[in-house]
Amino acid sequence: MSEDNQNIEWPLSGIRVYEIGTSVAAPFGTWILAALGAEVIKVEPTGRGDDCRHWGPPFWNGTSAMFQALNRDKKSVTVDLSDPADKEWLHDELVNKADVVLQNMRPGKISSLGLGADTLCKENPKLIYCNIWAFGQTGPMADKPGYDPLMQAYSGLMGLNGEEGRPPVRVGTSIIDMGTGMWCSIAILTALFNRQKTGEGCVVDTALYETALSWMTYHMAGYHSTGELPVPQGSGVQGIAPYQAYECADGYLVVAAPNNKLFELLKGVMGNPEWANEERFQTNPDRFTNKPELNRLITEVLIKEPRIHWRKKLDEVGIPNSPIQKVDEVLRDPQTKSLGIIQESVENAMQLVGLPIRFNGERPPIKNEAPELGADNAEYKTDTRGSK
Repeated sequence: MSEDNQNIEWPLSGIRVYEIGTSVAAPFGTWILAALGAEVIKVEPTGRGDDCRHWGPPFWNGTSAMFQALNRDKKSVTVDLSDPADKEWLHDELVNKADVVLQNMRPGKISSLGLGADTLCKENPKLIYCNIWAFGQTGPMADKPGYDPLMQAYSGLMGLNGEEGRPPVRVGTSIIDMGTGMWCSIAILTALFNRQKTGEGCVVDTALYETALSWMTYHMAGYHSTGELPVPQGSGVQGIAPYQAYECADGYLVVAAPNNKLFELLKGVMGNPEWANEERFQTNPDRFTNKPELNRLITEVLIKEPRIHWRKKLDEVGIPNSPIQKVDEVLRDPQTKSLGIIQESVENAMQLVGLPIRFNGERPPIKNEAPELGADNAEYKTDTRGSK
């Protein structure tokens, strides 16, 4: 961490957040807040802690790599919610010391403990209380629990991944969980801004299923406009061609020529084959309508040379393109390195992706690696004997 970074007061300095959450969604949301300077206290069950600690391999120093990525810059306090003294301590913390509470317990659980928004916001009107529900706060599925793949399936998203005629495919990252965490952080920042103006907190409600539906927005718009169900497009996109991965002699290269000007340039790169001037390929709607044949013809050209050959020719005329890279290639990539977004944790030099935001040219640093379970009990929690 540079000296300049150490001296910066990040935007959320002085804001205390309590995360009563497990898995990915809530921890991703509070990681954003922690990176922005908030003091985040992760409340974990005594014993095993957050389930995500055990989601591996891979592990790093005995804790899952996923947990390390999602819980850096936080404090960990253990609480046994079946213990009246522990529950009373947490209640008092949330009422008297919290600016923000973010929780994603199973539907109904937090309220049954007397720690729900209705209870705490009455006692602390300035509190910003954020709930993450599974399928939503209302409706016939409101009481059901949920995980990322369930939401990708139920929202229709999984049915659009992969290739037509092949088994459905999940997006390769926890896009619903992390998307919900992002919505939480956006809503919490908005609520904090509003509290500055009004002096009042509020209750924020989000849901994994609502996030999944939001990713379906233009697919649903397309269905409403035509009555036709969208189908999987592989590496491509509905309504645009050529705009996907094509096989070259040594792997796959994504080529994006989504308008007439770029397609004209692509013709030249490919040597102006006769078929490229046919009427069926004159406009983008024509090209998408005839996409299977267009893709076959483009592949017949591109597969003759390696990706570097085509990248050079495409770059020379300004056609967007990219090889499909693996994680090790991305980490070695000069563009990735130049951004400084891959950061090392303070003590153990684990490489983690930082917040994709800069303030006056400075990216928030990693301040601490993910905490060990209960590492901060002595600092924050008075036990039942009244000692620190």
